[in-house]
Amino acid sequence: MQKILLAEDDPNLGELLKDYLELKGKYEVVLSQDGESALEQFRKDKFDLCILDVMMPKKDGFTLGKEIRKTNTTVPIIFATAKGMMEDKTQAFELGGDDYITKPFRVEELLLRINALLKRINKDKDEELADKFEIGGYFFDYTSQVISYKGQQQKLSTKEAELLRLLCLKKNDVLTREEALIKIWHDDNYFTGRSMDVFLSKLRKYLKEDPNVEIVNVHGKGYKLLVS
Repeated sequence: MQKILLAEDDPNLGELLKDYLELKGKYEVVLSQDGESALEQFRKDKFDLCILDVMMPKKDGFTLGKEIRKTNTTVPIIFATAKGMMEDKTQAFELGGDDYITKPFRVEELLLRINALLKRINKDKDEELADKFEIGGYFFDYTSQVISYKGQQQKLSTKEAELLRLLCLKKNDVLTREEALIKIWHDDNYFTGRSMDVFLSKLRKYLKEDPNVEIVNVHGKGYKLLVS
């Protein structure tokens, strides 16, 4: 069961949110009613997500978020406040917040935001760990940058391996041209695009022995690694 730190100084709202998230979201929720006790709780326990009310006694939510980010740069943070001004939203994200919800809000909306955020975070973690892929009759080891097929091995360059890994993560789905260029080349200009086309041609050559494997162009969008 994933654990949430809820920092909310309104006791009625805090208990309402805690009960709803535990009942409907199946989360374990630890409630703190001021910033200092919330920080103390965070330091002695492990949480999968934090919901921080901005207007709290002893330590406000922005200060609390800043303190949390000093010790943990990855835990998802949702800021909740009655303020709706753009500068407050900007500050929330500049402090490392992952989402922002303005009071009054529906508890159903908060739960949807929590679910979506944790799903994305967990997906990103899975992708970071993924390094071995089966591609039809091929086996691709991203760490060693090697494709194996019927006892034969093909060593890949770093860029080839990174591109094939992105295609594998999107297997049978579209990998957009922009995503590939930004993630691998950190730029999507004309010249990096031409460079990627060369690497795609090489990958197609490496995978040509299996008729059930194909890298196709998706017009106006990007590429797709098809495995039937």
